[in-house]
Amino acid sequence: MSSAHPSRAVPTHSRALPLRVGTRGSPLALWQTRYFLARLTTFCPVLRSMGVFEEHAIRTTGDIVQDRRLADIGGKGLFAKEIHEALTDGRIDFAVHSLKDLETELPAGIVLAGTLTREDARDALILAPHLAAGEDPIAALPQGASIGTSSVRRQAQLLHSRPDLRITAMRGNVQTRLDKLRAGDCDATLLAIAGMNRLGLGHQATAILSPAIMLPAACQGIVGITVREDDTALREMLTGIEDPDANSVSTAERALLAELDGSCRTPIGGHAELDGQGGLTLTGLVARADGSFLLRQTLSGARADAARIGRDLGASLRAACPRDVFA
Repeated sequence: MSSAHPSRAVPTHSRALPLRVGTRGSPLALWQTRYFLARLTTFCPVLRSMGVFEEHAIRTTGDIVQDRRLADIGGKGLFAKEIHEALTDGRIDFAVHSLKDLETELPAGIVLAGTLTREDARDALILAPHLAAGEDPIAALPQGASIGTSSVRRQAQLLHSRPDLRITAMRGNVQTRLDKLRAGDCDATLLAIAGMNRLGLGHQATAILSPAIMLPAACQGIVGITVREDDTALREMLTGIEDPDANSVSTAERALLAELDGSCRTPIGGHAELDGQGGLTLTGLVARADGSFLLRQTLSGARADAARIGRDLGASLRAACPRDVFA
């Protein structure tokens, strides 16, 4: 984790304590929140002994409604709606999110104030106990295998290469989905390896899929922090733990999403990589949910131009897609 301003004092004297942090209540969300707070207190040791943080787990609509796809109930923004409201109302001071679940256009008065170091962005394939992985994990799936996922991005890429596969809707937190797989609800499922690693479950992944096989969701593996736009003290505090690499890749990937303006019904993937020499390469993907159409494009440039790269690639993908893809 980079520490851009290791000597900067955190301005806590001018505000009420404790600072209230909002988060979803899932095991992964709580892990991410506590990791963030640990990084913050490491950056500013004086916070460690002050007891300045108060955790507020907030149940979101996306957590409550588990029997329908997100696309059918309003999209992935439902994982943040109630958290945004608590922030706007002053019930919390800042919030911790999986950045892939955060909409690209935030409510007025709320800003993305920081991003933490990216975990592994790739997807993992997890097979039921009765199946064995081959050298090519997707090709090795049995004919007509049932795949548990509610992600249209994953569904489209699977069906594009294996139209015989059957998709079974599956939602829930990481452990819930692993339990459903073991209970025989499906033959395989896919999860972000970042979440599995953070929960100490990475060893249960059968195979970690290359982005060339399964392009990740934009900002997968990145934790983002939101605050009120006018809270300059907290925004200054958070600059000290901002990871510049995560900032660059997430800027490109979120710009791609914003340009495509896709709904949760539109399968979209986005993954940016840095070359260590000031360059950034962004790959984007748009598809039909049934896999009958899939378009992947890549654009490179200077990392300083991350937002422009994202916009340009998004515009190129949109121009090359059939109109019905974004209907």
